[in-house]
Amino acid sequence: MVIDRIVSFAEDRSPLKPVELPDPVPGKGEILIRVSVCGVCHTELDEIEGRMPPPRLPVVPGHQVVGRVVGHGPGSGRFSSGDRVGVAWIYSACGKGSCGHCAGGNENLCPDFVATGRDVNGGYAELMTVLEDFAYPIPSALSDAEAAPLLCAGAIGWRSLRLSGVADGGRLGLTGFGASGHLMLKLLSHIQPQTEVFVFARSQEEQEFARELGAVWAGDTAADPPRKLDAVVDTTPVWKPVVESLNDLGPGGRLVINAIRKEDADKDSLLRIDYPTHLWMEKEIKSVANVARRDVREMLELAVEAGFRPEVEVFQLEEASQVLYELKTGQIRGAKVLKISA
Repeated sequence: MVIDRIVSFAEDRSPLKPVELPDPVPGKGEILIRVSVCGVCHTELDEIEGRMPPPRLPVVPGHQVVGRVVGHGPGSGRFSSGDRVGVAWIYSACGKGSCGHCAGGNENLCPDFVATGRDVNGGYAELMTVLEDFAYPIPSALSDAEAAPLLCAGAIGWRSLRLSGVADGGRLGLTGFGASGHLMLKLLSHIQPQTEVFVFARSQEEQEFARELGAVWAGDTAADPPRKLDAVVDTTPVWKPVVESLNDLGPGGRLVINAIRKEDADKDSLLRIDYPTHLWMEKEIKSVANVARRDVREMLELAVEAGFRPEVEVFQLEEASQVLYELKTGQIRGAKVLKISA
């Protein structure tokens, strides 16, 4: 499936097009992967609708990829044929010692960051290539469908939790409760069981799902929580919850925005920020930019060690456009995964 033009879902409910492409050939240091599954992410909506357009079209989207190695380029040898591997949003970075970001393990900030499924072809396809240094062994304890959401929704959620600075016993808000939100709640229940989690979600179904997973409180995105919070992680694609989340923070609180783009519909909400209400008392806002390899490796390890798994819904590749429409319209329970091949 490819993105071949920028279009709104309001204009076209089937923006992804099935095409036949030549089999990719692995280059130096690369492996060839036969894709088993690929997770579905809101970032694909940002690409299709032009908030983060790919540099060239057509392009194969998808960046939560699990498959098996079926070929090697010159100089590759870290993985053997048949090994199960994953590919995340970070397709590559410069890796140069002169790049302080890469040298410090923050390749996500590298100016030469390359994104899977945006800058290069991704996982909505039977075959794809990737540098073997940017592929991850998938633990045997995880099924393909369970592993896929951990590669992005889980990894960026883990990065967001670290950036939030919330210690065990603190109060954390999660605004939006899709794939990343539900994985953060599952993770916290294992690694910080005393942390109180407050979930802000637009639908009653999402709120009930959050309570099932252990949230101490769940309400509408505009509702006031019973207590002020130490931090909030916002996973929504719109601006309005940014203002509401700032109002929910206590003194010294931090808002972490876990979204690669915000839709324009509510951008005027920024004009309603009132300094003493929303930002005074040393509150702060921090964004999350992409993921580093460390985030992906650690998330896979944590899922196995703590024994938690994503809640997943599995669909066929030809259903990709419909699945993305469901994501856009808030029809979410956990994570959505596309089955590509056996």
